[in-house]
Amino acid sequence: MANVLVTGAAGFIGSHLVERLVTDGHRVVGLDCFIDYYPRAIKEANLSGLRQMSGFSFVEADLRTADLAPLLDENGVDVVLHNAAMPGLLRAWTEFDGYMTCNLLATQRLLDAIRRVNIGHLIHASTSSVYGREASGDETLPLHPVSPYGVTKLAAENLVRAYAANFGLRYSILRYYSVYGPRQRPDMGYHIFIDAILRGKPITLYGDGTQSRGNTYVTDAVAANLAAMAHGPTGEAFNIGGGEEITANDLVARLETLIGRKAEIYRAPARPGEQVRTLADIGKARRVLGWSPVVRLDTGLAAQVEWQRSRLID
Repeated sequence: MANVLVTGAAGFIGSHLVERLVTDGHRVVGLDCFIDYYPRAIKEANLSGLRQMSGFSFVEADLRTADLAPLLDENGVDVVLHNAAMPGLLRAWTEFDGYMTCNLLATQRLLDAIRRVNIGHLIHASTSSVYGREASGDETLPLHPVSPYGVTKLAAENLVRAYAANFGLRYSILRYYSVYGPRQRPDMGYHIFIDAILRGKPITLYGDGTQSRGNTYVTDAVAANLAAMAHGPTGEAFNIGGGEEITANDLVARLETLIGRKAEIYRAPARPGEQVRTLADIGKARRVLGWSPVVRLDTGLAAQVEWQRSRLID
């Protein structure tokens, strides 16, 4: 069993990741700074069950300012799972300082602490947004991000590689594709669509609705992290995505069926920086990490619908 630091531990993916690690017997330190991208109460709810679990401790700290080397050293950390980041496409155009500091400065400071303490393995969470408007294929796709968010995430990957080349950092990079499921952030599309249909409110669909995603259920994303841990450092990047592609139009129709209510749809122009198509070729993750997604889209959507329904507040 390993001593693990999970950054972004109170977030959507991070909280699921901590739960699985602790359940599997690892000792986990979770770190989060509760940055105000969305209400702190949501993240506190994500942590509520974790705080009761033995083998888990929580540190409220900001990677951009905290003294990180002692945190790693004093807890005997073997593996760092770096999921903390400023997410989302639209706000990156108007709040670039936050993306620059959270996605670049924070990562650089964490990398420097890992180097000084000589941590055995960094698993760095990245995104399909590093590929740009078309993100359908394997890891040899050109890296041409078309949003400030994607630019900062690609720069963070390059920082990881720079520390590896110069200081021997041992790492693996996981590029997530459209993660969904219970605890999904309230600004994310599926959460917004489900909430609107449940409440009988209109949905805004941007563009013509034919933009498509290959979605990844959150527990499959978690399993990819565990597979990377079990394998050990690779010095490689891996696409992590589900195998079922769906357009925005078809997604709304699927949700209408699951919820049992028609959606009121408002059409709006396409948003700047939005990807047209994302479908991960995960052959490399299968071959090297032994990882494959197992949760089908209908099953995952039903789980998210029920989670949101159970928390619906009028």
